[in-house]
Amino acid sequence: MLLEVKDIGVTYTSKEKEVKALDGVSFKVESGDFFSIVGPSGCGKTTILKIIAGLINSTNGEILKPEDFEVGYVFQEHNLLEWRNVIDNVILPLEIKGVAKEESYKKAKKLLKLIDLKEFENVYPKDLSGGMKQRVAIARALICEPEVLLMDEPFGALDEPTRLKLNTELNRIWRKTKKTVIFVTHNVSEAVFLSNKVAILTKRPGKIKKILKIDLPEERNLKLLDSEKFIKLVLKIRKNLEYFKEK
Repeated sequence: MLLEVKDIGVTYTSKEKEVKALDGVSFKVESGDFFSIVGPSGCGKTTILKIIAGLINSTNGEILKPEDFEVGYVFQEHNLLEWRNVIDNVILPLEIKGVAKEESYKKAKKLLKLIDLKEFENVYPKDLSGGMKQRVAIARALICEPEVLLMDEPFGALDEPTRLKLNTELNRIWRKTKKTVIFVTHNVSEAVFLSNKVAILTKRPGKIKKILKIDLPEERNLKLLDSEKFIKLVLKIRKNLEYFKEK
């Protein structure tokens, strides 16, 4: 086991009232897992990622993880610095850590080759498509060689053809790097396509309703979307999502 989320709860308190965002959330992530979290809006998916990253604290519960545990974070927006070209955006985390530029550029070039943007290293964000910007953001998150890559709906704002292309690209990167990924999405098909495990959250306060193992080949391609096994898995998750239930 690489990471365990143990009985996490989050309550926000204001003068008017208390709002419980998460309640007793527990799950385990093994090294090499692609672990997706799906659930209704406002159920606390992003909050879970922020707690794992150490950006916010939980009200109760704990995260069990190794010492010196490092995460890479890919946000909903790419957050690239417009005045920096692609390779200088990728090396930014190493620059902050004080790593020598020669070593930083060497690592960045390998990652740009991995994400198939090697020839774009001197291009600025304004000249990149939305999908290319998100690939640069993934490379930037990977450059410090984190134990876990946290991804918060990174493809949510993209059109469907671009999203599907990046899903296959991310699957390729995951297989190549063997990186552990925790991925938040509203898109059930995307979760099934990318993952080997999918956690289903209830509406707020978010609780784990079910964790489903995705028994599909490790290498995924777009033909999979039309397969009977894939469709059955998507329907199984949808039946467990409260917003698909009839009132």
